Amino acid sequence: MNLVHLTASTFYGGPERQMIGLARALPPHVRTTFAAFPEGGRGEAFLAECRAAGFAAVALHHDFPHVFTAVREVAELVRTSAADVLICHGYKAHILGRLAARRASVPAVAVSRGWTGETRKVKLYEWLDRRHLRFMDHVVCVSDGQAAKVRHWCRVPAKRVSVIRNSARLAAFETAGPGARDRLLGFFPKGAPVARVVLGAGRFSPEKGFGVLVEAARDICAAHPDAGVVLFGEGALRGDLERQVRALNLTDRVVLPGFRTDLDSLIGAADVVVLPSYTEGLPNVALEASAAGVPVVATAVGGTPEAIADGATGFLVPPGDPAALADRVNRLLSAPALRAEFGTNGRERMRARFTFDAQARAYMELLGALRPARSVGRASGLTLPGQAGSLSY
Repeated sequence: MNLVHLTASTFYGGPERQMIGLARALPPHVRTTFAAFPEGGRGEAFLAECRAAGFAAVALHHDFPHVFTAVREVAELVRTSAADVLICHGYKAHILGRLAARRASVPAVAVSRGWTGETRKVKLYEWLDRRHLRFMDHVVCVSDGQAAKVRHWCRVPAKRVSVIRNSARLAAFETAGPGARDRLLGFFPKGAPVARVVLGAGRFSPEKGFGVLVEAARDICAAHPDAGVVLFGEGALRGDLERQVRALNLTDRVVLPGFRTDLDSLIGAADVVVLPSYTEGLPNVALEASAAGVPVVATAVGGTPEAIADGATGFLVPPGDPAALADRVNRLLSAPALRAEFGTNGRERMRARFTFDAQARAYMELLGALRPARSVGRASGLTLPGQAGSLSY
């Protein structure tokens, strides 16, 4: 079986790690090729990771607004790769990929991770995406919460929707990297009285809610004079967050070191991981924190309640509520035994429910059902073997 993954990657982040993790877990007879739109040269970071992992990676030359040229290029790649299925990630890949797959007479599968609405431009593209998904041969959603949105908002029939959840590379998070705790503490100004660390990571964009975490940091640091907050990431709101930190007089207690490629080795050294998002599909950071044995405080949005068991592996709070966020973080910082218990529970839950091997098995079942349809050239509406509706694992 030959697969082509199509994406518009701008950096090596959570969705990109999911794609490579799946490719590694698939059986040896499955050949995977990755293709990325140019995105002003930013797509090369992901393609370099694909090549380093031993997979074929193709840098596409054409992009919006040259729609027809871009579709022809993707269709030609699908043909020359002898692809059985084109797997599309993100609104641009969904729209252009579906058209290219029709030209090449192969099924097109969309992977729906959620919608961010971070800018007006993105909101427009996501509006188009929601109205486009019904025309895909199949839609894979990363959580039950996202699947409900796809069925309701996008009017995709249940028989063409599957739930295949995100996973984490468990072995990469079993132990913190050498010196990780010292490196984490080293992000704070010299002389800052920080001994316990609350960690957040993601895009600095409105839907991630990091302003709520900065507001909560005031209460966290007041209750725990040796606590500090580190926010890893980049984005349009960096300046706003920095001004908020200064206005709250937290410059020695809340730091923004930027985007890190070594987050895997740092996350296990934190005391608590926080996700203050307003919307999520199934957050990779929550899965990775649990795999690392770190308790999580997160907002109960999207698929997050599927990743975090409230009161067992972490705490869930309402979005936009800094007081509730601070209260749960403070409770964990005050209780080392509870943190250890939640961390152990999180690792066990990850091993039981969120492995790439299980993800690969679910994809193989789906792709096996879609593969005979490569000559159909239109939405097939296939129901998976033994399934009356959606597939979930």
